[in-house]
Amino acid sequence: MAAAPPAILALEDGSVHRGVAFGALGETDGEVVFNTSITGYQEVLTDPSYRGQIVLMTAVEMGNVGVNPEDLEAAHPACAGFVVRSASAVASSWRQRDTLEGYLRAEGIVGVAEIDTRALTRRLRITGSMRGAISSVGTDADALVERARRSPGLSGRDLVREVTCAAPYQWEEASWRPPPGGPGTGETSPVDFRVVAYDFGAKRGILRRLRDAGCHVTVVPAATPAREVLAEKPDGVFLSNGPGDPAGVPYAVEAVRELCRSGKPLHGICLGHQILGLALGGRTYKLKFGHHGANHPVMDLATRKVEITAQNHCFAVDVDSLAGKAVLTHVNLNDGTVEGMRHADLPIFSVQYHPEASPGPHDSTYLFGRFVTLMRQERRR
Repeated sequence: MAAAPPAILALEDGSVHRGVAFGALGETDGEVVFNTSITGYQEVLTDPSYRGQIVLMTAVEMGNVGVNPEDLEAAHPACAGFVVRSASAVASSWRQRDTLEGYLRAEGIVGVAEIDTRALTRRLRITGSMRGAISSVGTDADALVERARRSPGLSGRDLVREVTCAAPYQWEEASWRPPPGGPGTGETSPVDFRVVAYDFGAKRGILRRLRDAGCHVTVVPAATPAREVLAEKPDGVFLSNGPGDPAGVPYAVEAVRELCRSGKPLHGICLGHQILGLALGGRTYKLKFGHHGANHPVMDLATRKVEITAQNHCFAVDVDSLAGKAVLTHVNLNDGTVEGMRHADLPIFSVQYHPEASPGPHDSTYLFGRFVTLMRQERRR
């Protein structure tokens, strides 16, 4: 087999990291962030929240279990590029349908391997997330540094419009279970509640969990006005995850503000949580290097229970800005940032992390049941 051509990753601080091409040949740019998950690279690649970002995996080897259609979180990858230390030459799984490199090539994702990911992660932790550019087509290193510096970054951008659905659709698929069940045949509750889910870049894993919990899910585009959602007479409204800066989607903030006034049960995850924070009158800010991975400890302040959670976000809600507007429910034990909140009087709550996991631990799946409980209580009222 022919040797992979050289590739380089250049950062806006002028540093250049040399490796070999992995995936599609080409050139790309985006904000470089590191993900600390040991497994689940396929779900990471296809999470729409990574739009505009080059993902660096801190685990040493990627690709050892290949790629399969059941673990896709979206039809296509959303990330701008992929960086790994070691790309496994062998993929071994009974579920495998393609190799990781073959999948990246087919989807046009430019990557680089044989990078010292430990050193690069340390750099990003010290300096914060930086804009970067990858080339595997011989671009001069100085020119690539300039491309990184010219790239737009995340702040203020509306990346949601690039990943949201074009039209409403119904979601019927439940969570995957091993044979003899197979795809979409997990244990589910009877369908009893109508939920409208805003697609700000929704992961399929979230929609599957809502279906598992007994929800009939209608997914709508991010710019759908609140009046159209309320016209569906849903039992509850769900606000999905998504990419980028919540301040870049003011139309979503306004719709959620109107939905809050309606009294309908609302549940938000990740970007949906941040949008809710803005709708309630709070503020958001950009984290130094974000939270990306499946091993983040979060405390539920009501129970004092610690959950190990999956996370993927670069922005956070300012807790002080929500004084008198929302109640803090969960905190991140690494840095004390807001991980959950609820309205003091209305059936509204949200979390910054990903209770559906995909990939990650399942400590927090109870939150989907909490949403169903709120809808049941409102129906009885």
